[in-house]
Amino acid sequence: MSEQDPPVPQSAPSQTPPGPPEQPAWPAQGPSGPRASFGRRFVAYLIDVILIGIVGGVLVAIFGTEIGYGIDLLLGIAYFGYLEGGPKGQTLGKMALGIRVIDFSSGGPIGYVRGIVRYLGRIVSGIVCLLGYLWMLWDKEKQTWHDKIATTVVVPVQYYPVP
Repeated sequence: MSEQDPPVPQSAPSQTPPGPPEQPAWPAQGPSGPRASFGRRFVAYLIDVILIGIVGGVLVAIFGTEIGYGIDLLLGIAYFGYLEGGPKGQTLGKMALGIRVIDFSSGGPIGYVRGIVRYLGRIVSGIVCLLGYLWMLWDKEKQTWHDKIATTVVVPVQYYPVP
């Protein structure tokens, strides 16, 4: 009797195992519509500063300069943080000029914490001869330094309606 080797099973043709799933494309840089102009942003800010200045002036007259200026700073943080960070992304000045603050990536509201961060970022924007405010004049996304710090953009409501 001759001994035979057991039959070798036939293997399937060699195939490359599947790799990891394909990664989605990198999202576009922010909402693609137009941005608010420097003029509209400037006038909206003037309206807001006048309103806060009136209230702040009264507070300084009542409490004196040391306490009044501190309260005025807190008033600015509350005003801008709450209104820009809220669902509409608009201060009273922005409402009057038809513009709003939105998240750079999603186009949605920025939230209250980022509203406060954006307000405090204005200090950075104004520190070097207002260069941070003027930055939007040559920036591709028309962002000021405080927009970049908070990853926001300011847009016309006609293209980005208020919820």
